Amino acid sequence: MPSDNDTFEALLKASEETSFRKLSPGQKLTATIVGIDGETLFLDVGAKSEGIIDSSEFVDENGKVTVTVGDNIEVYCLKSGPSGQVFTRRLGAGSAGAHLEEAWRNAIPVQGTVKAEIKGGFEVTVSSSVRAFCPYSQIGLRRVDDPAAEYLGKQLEFLITRFEAGGRNIVVSARALQEEERRIKREELQQTLTEGQEVDGVVSSIRSFGLFVDIGGVDGLVPISEVGWSRVDNLADTYQVGQPIKAVIKGLDWQNDRISLSIKETLPDPWQQAATQFGTGSRHTGTVCRLVPFGAFVTLAPGVDGLLHISKLGQGRKVNHPREVVEEGQQIEVIIETVDPDGRKISLAPADYVSPAAAIEKEYEELHSYRTTRQQKRKESESLSSFGALLKKKLDQKKS
Repeated sequence: MPSDNDTFEALLKASEETSFRKLSPGQKLTATIVGIDGETLFLDVGAKSEGIIDSSEFVDENGKVTVTVGDNIEVYCLKSGPSGQVFTRRLGAGSAGAHLEEAWRNAIPVQGTVKAEIKGGFEVTVSSSVRAFCPYSQIGLRRVDDPAAEYLGKQLEFLITRFEAGGRNIVVSARALQEEERRIKREELQQTLTEGQEVDGVVSSIRSFGLFVDIGGVDGLVPISEVGWSRVDNLADTYQVGQPIKAVIKGLDWQNDRISLSIKETLPDPWQQAATQFGTGSRHTGTVCRLVPFGAFVTLAPGVDGLLHISKLGQGRKVNHPREVVEEGQQIEVIIETVDPDGRKISLAPADYVSPAAAIEKEYEELHSYRTTRQQKRKESESLSSFGALLKKKLDQKKS
């Protein structure tokens, strides 16, 4: 059975653990605002004494404080000691430059403005007037074609990655913070995303092979073959960075950080109506969309292409390549020979195409017609000859 002293010591220890909370510089935590006095906010951080933070970190463009007593805010510990605890939301224009070394040592974000493009990257101003350097590779997660147009004049949050010569040589990285934010969001999304799920996203980058889409903190790739049912040659003609889209998750490979998406699967499948829309023997006007050694693909409707085989081109003469007869973009009238909706295949023939069998049949019919006509004329000629002989015989008899 525990003694009274044991019980007292346990209660005292529990009380101390509750009252005292040892904080390390750079530690991030949630605090509650318990008071506002001019330029200072008083915080409850669960420690024995209150913490303070500069109210200038929470003002809008008009200089008005945007938080009130009772609000919970995310803060970083800047200093912790017998004289009290000082916190910051981030080091920025309202913070003293003297705090930058502490920010570097404790990985506290600083706010900076991208001022100019210089060799190898950008000049960034932090704490009102302190100059820092951010390499191109560290300004953001994604490569952009025109970094200056994208970033100059913008305010971003940075981590100080190098602090030398008493602050005269400072290197910063926005990417380091963004990667950490993405890692946290990625872990959250792992619990919610599933294959086959439809998601909302925003186009973050356009490449020749597809679209990168931000789906809430992580990027997925829409390959060019999954952008739509129709063939797309230049994605920039249809999409732009920042454009909202819907997509279906085709694959999730968290280990290799790959998410495959499809815009096509959010759209109606045009092949579902192909059998009725393009019946065997029907005539249609299509557009030659692609030439290959064995024939020409013809677009009959968005997402529905048929094949015009090379053997059916040239009106009977030998063709070595379809380009000798047709060209991409050309309008052409075709006849549907066969339709396979499940295999997504349609066989076509030119509207004036005559098959070898039909050509032989036509030649046979023409030959048969010629022979029949010739025989008929011969019979008529023989008939006339017989009639002439009979008439001559009658005339000779009358003379005698």
